[in-house]
Amino acid sequence: MTPSVLETLLHNRTTGKKAFAVLIDPDKTDARQTAALMEQAALHPVDFFFVGGSLIVGSGMNAVVRTIKENSTVPVVLFPGSNLHIDMAADAILFLSLISGRNPDFLIGQHVLAAPILKRSRLEILPTGYLLIDSGRQTTVSYISNTTPIPHDKPDVAACTAMAGEMLGLKLIYLDAGSGAKQPVSTRMVATVRRTVDAPLVVGGGITTPAQAEELLRAGADLVVVGNAIETHPQLLADISDRVGEMNRRNAEVGMRRAE
Repeated sequence: MTPSVLETLLHNRTTGKKAFAVLIDPDKTDARQTAALMEQAALHPVDFFFVGGSLIVGSGMNAVVRTIKENSTVPVVLFPGSNLHIDMAADAILFLSLISGRNPDFLIGQHVLAAPILKRSRLEILPTGYLLIDSGRQTTVSYISNTTPIPHDKPDVAACTAMAGEMLGLKLIYLDAGSGAKQPVSTRMVATVRRTVDAPLVVGGGITTPAQAEELLRAGADLVVVGNAIETHPQLLADISDRVGEMNRRNAEVGMRRAE
């Protein structure tokens, strides 16, 4: 039986395996471009495909999801900007509660509208504490959600917010600098949050190099998410995949030596 997305992330958390997700924005990627990404992912493994965005104005979500499902066995996880961004052909959905902000619509309002639809679906629901982190410029998600991101240099605020989210029962914690971020979440913030929560830690936004991805994973992220940079530089998918794979091979070798 194929493990669920949450089971996979929890197992990775226990074993120390790191993961890589590609975020595909349906407004910026058509079916042809998605198929090209699938070809790359067949050669350079990706753990998850996230599909979504803060503001989806076109009708391409279904085409993107179905193209992935037709060409890959990698789980497709919806990354919704609202209760309208639901596609039943996906495998799972991040049920995002924007706990870094104080806008009730993104804390619970959108969820109330989506709940009856999701209850009838076969989608795996992933309750996620979503924290926006300041990246040096206003991002689409901060504008749409009308919330103020946690300051880049306030790791303790992020840690306490993540801790509260975990205590409320949220299963994942997601630190996001936002699409088009000027800089990624700091390794100091990732390390601080990692020390305070046990839930799998997802980090995205502003990651533009394999070195940045590795630094965040070494700081304590369990999963890094890269989107905009791959849209601009498709080779980055292969480069980050290879770097994460090498990290996992080295970690596995160290674990085997310790067990001997």
